[in-house]
Amino acid sequence: MTGGAWRPSNAACLSGRPEPGPSRDLDGWSGRQASSVLCRLLSASRHSDEITEALLRQKLFVLGSLVIGSVLYLVARVGTLDRLQPICPIESRIHPSEPEQIPLRALQFKRGLLHELRKGNASKEQIRLHNLVQQLPRAIIIGVRKGGTRALLEMLNLHPAVVKASQEIHFFDNDKNYARGIDWYRGKMPFSLPHQITIEKSPAYFITEEVPERIFKMNSSIKLLIIVREPTTRAVSDYTQVLEGKERKNKTYHKFENLAIDANTCEVNTKYKAVRTSIYTKHLERWLKYFPVEQFHIVDGDRLITDPLPELQLVESFLNLPSRISQYNLYFNATRGFYCLRFNIVFNKCLAGSKGRIHPEVDPSVVTKLQKFFHPFNQKFYQSRFHRPCQRVGWPRLSAPSRSCSSYQDGVVLMSPILFAV
Repeated sequence: MTGGAWRPSNAACLSGRPEPGPSRDLDGWSGRQASSVLCRLLSASRHSDEITEALLRQKLFVLGSLVIGSVLYLVARVGTLDRLQPICPIESRIHPSEPEQIPLRALQFKRGLLHELRKGNASKEQIRLHNLVQQLPRAIIIGVRKGGTRALLEMLNLHPAVVKASQEIHFFDNDKNYARGIDWYRGKMPFSLPHQITIEKSPAYFITEEVPERIFKMNSSIKLLIIVREPTTRAVSDYTQVLEGKERKNKTYHKFENLAIDANTCEVNTKYKAVRTSIYTKHLERWLKYFPVEQFHIVDGDRLITDPLPELQLVESFLNLPSRISQYNLYFNATRGFYCLRFNIVFNKCLAGSKGRIHPEVDPSVVTKLQKFFHPFNQKFYQSRFHRPCQRVGWPRLSAPSRSCSSYQDGVVLMSPILFAV
């Protein structure tokens, strides 16, 4: 060949039968040998190019995935924050000259910092820069035990203007804690922004005689939340929790029927604490000596389990908060049998596994006797000050309230329909 260097054709290399090449030897090699060597070199070069292209595609895929993930996170984050509006705090009607309120967007943005504070990871400088404070609660979930107090507190914490005390403080019902003073109590509260609402819950408050007066002395205008369930169901749930504790310690315990019914009189045993706690009206009378009915809101604990959003929206209204908890924040977990909480696209939370314990079977005649016993107390609980025209009778069967029965008008609580069993 003349006019340039000779190389075998691609077709010859691909066929595996290299063409002979020039008739003369190339540095002592025959033309066929040279052709074979050059084919191998060309094949190695193509293979190297393919590897390089594959690595490049892999790097581009990883980079693209990171970019897409970041964009989706920012879209979800900004989309949520942009829907939030400035809050109207509880005290705005009393103190109209207060400075401009912090927008909910800022409150949502600070959640990460507040979480670090709860873990003890934030510095004093961060606390000062972000104007964070430990506030006394402006609302307290005072009961009822086994009514759903923990579920209510966790669900309200979905609202960006609400900050919860994670543990039960037991300040007002424990003489030793109460003697430590109000500053000790404030020190147990979480850090928050000035216009966020701090909420704590201690179910024992509702049934402890000294608590109403003690809370009144701290704040006579505080908002009080009471979550109740059908009284017999609540009593059995109370018993179940105690029974489980006994079984963990390998201890025996009486049957529910033997505790709830007096063996001598065959009547309901009102000395049994689980029964006494379910007589809601007896405890509420003590609270009404100190606080007007407008400062109470009754949450339907049975409905909070099956359809939580309407109950939470009523509480938002009661606390003078803009409606921010939506169906997006609540999803039903079929495995657990309860609603779980969705704070954002990343963070979900379900209640502790101890929630939703299976109740032991109770003699139907005992259930009927208890329902008849509680009936007059249930009636009194919702009559007079708490009765509303839309109130219906027949607990525990519930029905959705009409719009007129599930709103607040002129500071008066309009109760959702709660029924009473006979």
